[in-house]
Amino acid sequence: MKLRSLRTERQPRLMIIPMIDIIFFLLVFFIMSTLYMVDQQTIPVNLPQAASAQNDKPRSVAVAVTREGRILFEQEDIPLELLKKRVQMELTKHSDIVFVLRSDKQTEYGTVVAVLDELKLAGANRVAIATERKGK
Repeated sequence: MKLRSLRTERQPRLMIIPMIDIIFFLLVFFIMSTLYMVDQQTIPVNLPQAASAQNDKPRSVAVAVTREGRILFEQEDIPLELLKKRVQMELTKHSDIVFVLRSDKQTEYGTVVAVLDELKLAGANRVAIATERKGK
């Protein structure tokens, strides 16, 4: 007795329309997630003034120390001797600045401490040290 012959034999089909939908969904998901990972520059707009206006978040300034010991203040190469003066200039413009110290892990410890010391001597009260999360 042949039971197979009673059933209609159909070849499996590859449904392409649902697969395209899933691919577009993944594409949109990755585009949207990468937009939140990147600092976006907003369009310059002249905002109206208000007496009770507050900043959303304090301005942050990146201070980086490379593996070779070079100091970068907002992507500008600067010697250690001028760092204190530059930090003081930024603090006179904005008093609530957060300085983010980024250093290569191969950098000499003394160089990083010297930069941190210059930041503190210049009057920077809010200094953060950038790190990466373990497990990456």
